[in-house]
Amino acid sequence: MPKRIVIIQGHPDPSGQRLLHALADAYAQGATTAGHEVRRIEVAKLDFPLLRTQAEFETGTLPPALEQPREELRWGEHWVFLFPLWHGTMPALFKGFLEHIFRPGFAMEYREKGFPRRLLAGRSARIVVTMGMPALLYRWYFGAYGVRGFERSMLGFAGIKPIRKNLYGLTFADERTRTRWLENMRAHGAHGN
Repeated sequence: MPKRIVIIQGHPDPSGQRLLHALADAYAQGATTAGHEVRRIEVAKLDFPLLRTQAEFETGTLPPALEQPREELRWGEHWVFLFPLWHGTMPALFKGFLEHIFRPGFAMEYREKGFPRRLLAGRSARIVVTMGMPALLYRWYFGAYGVRGFERSMLGFAGIKPIRKNLYGLTFADERTRTRWLENMRAHGAHGN
């Protein structure tokens, strides 16, 4: 059954010449060939301020540049997040984007008592991360803390599941390895997962 898929490119370089851009293109190609509808968000091309207070987070107005991306996400059934690992987690620009998007009223709804209501239940996600170190080292030694935090504190907290991950390490790999990664992304796109 065709899905509505949103690809969120979190690399802060707007040139579009990074491995993550090629991975996003491969996923989109696989998805559209299989009949899924695909929309894309390029965070590096958006101009928005960072949140600075709890009041801004809870009741502030969404910056105009983020209104359309938020509607794209509302439309999507499956979200694909791509970002490079910087200092063990996502780049600040991407984190700033997510902090705006995952605000009360979109991701969750506060209640007077008890746990907030999860507003994004029924959606699924894939997290695609590139890094210079071996992915196994990041998982084993560092516990993949930056990815785990995103998965649990944002996506899971808002009700998104299942959440699948692709961690690609040693991104200076040879052409054969990169080709395998791109084929892998095309296959995930075709399956809409």
